[in-house]
Amino acid sequence: MFDDRPTASLTLSNARIVTADGIAEGGLRIENGRIAGRTQAADGLDLGGAFLIPGIVDLHTDHVERHTHPRSSVLWPFLPALMAHDAVVISGGTTTVLDSLSVGATIRRPERREILEPLIAALDEGQRHGAFRAEHLLHLRCEITDPATMALLDATASHPLTRLVSVMDHTPGDRQSPDVERWFAHMIHDMEVDERTGREMMDDLFERARARGAEVRAHVVRSATTAGVTIMSHDDRSEAHVDQAVAEGIHVSEFPTTVSAARRARMAGMTIVAGAPNYVRGGSQSGNVAVAELIAEGLVDALASDYVPRSLLDAAFRLAADTALPHDLPAAVALVTDAPARIAGLTDRGRIAEGLRADLVAVRLSGGQPVVQAAWREGRQVY
Repeated sequence: MFDDRPTASLTLSNARIVTADGIAEGGLRIENGRIAGRTQAADGLDLGGAFLIPGIVDLHTDHVERHTHPRSSVLWPFLPALMAHDAVVISGGTTTVLDSLSVGATIRRPERREILEPLIAALDEGQRHGAFRAEHLLHLRCEITDPATMALLDATASHPLTRLVSVMDHTPGDRQSPDVERWFAHMIHDMEVDERTGREMMDDLFERARARGAEVRAHVVRSATTAGVTIMSHDDRSEAHVDQAVAEGIHVSEFPTTVSAARRARMAGMTIVAGAPNYVRGGSQSGNVAVAELIAEGLVDALASDYVPRSLLDAAFRLAADTALPHDLPAAVALVTDAPARIAGLTDRGRIAEGLRADLVAVRLSGGQPVVQAAWREGRQVY
């Protein structure tokens, strides 16, 4: 079924078209990369009754590091790594991905300072030369415990691919990792250091967070605001975290870790983004709130893949089949298409509607499991 030849006109027929209003049987006409309208004609590319959904929009995936760092001591060439990442992304039905690259170092990845700009340069190169099947944009994950974050963000916030900035604090004892000793055990295991060395590294992290964290956070918010980029507050655990974000002018709470934080965000009128892997797994890997619980309370506006790209496709179809939660397939699909597109300011995609980009995915079910049959970006078949 794959045909990547550019075409001015295309008709997809015999599909179950998932729109904001419901599921319609029939076909779809595409003209010059845009959706031209529905049709009952049977003379197009026969999708065999597959679901036709908008291309998925992923606001946050750090999966790219699985390819730039295939082993802890190996740094892979950036463009081939991004192309490998792209192949995984498109196979899960994502046609627009915001690669969430770290701005500033973490205790486990000090090299992130040095690789950010060359990685963005490789992303630029791949986009220019048509190396990717999905469209790749930037989500800059700003570590407030690293003073180097300030200069790095200033150099990248106004990049044409930048759409999102998130304010991140991975200091143990709060937000994502409230259990310090559990975090410490994982850290020394992953880094293969002894306990004494690990304690010294953790103490240094605590000191940097105490001495510079507030300054770096304020700079990140100011720099992103000046650049006109949407800002997200990451891993809000308490009402105080949410209140701080609101006072800073932040309107999106990404991955709140408790029900109380999510409720506070909703009361404050914030948009809430949750992790699809949490929902698919049935709970958080870190012992935080289950996304299913947030969805049941109406506290999720959009899903992001976080670290498993195809989790968005799986989550949408699983959620639609979950009779305990209030989402039919159109509403579930909107959580991974329309809602994230709006958050990223991408108003030309995310829905199957006349005049929008023909970013589309044909999905069939195999034993209840969604399988991507084909994908189109701007009317060109890319998978």
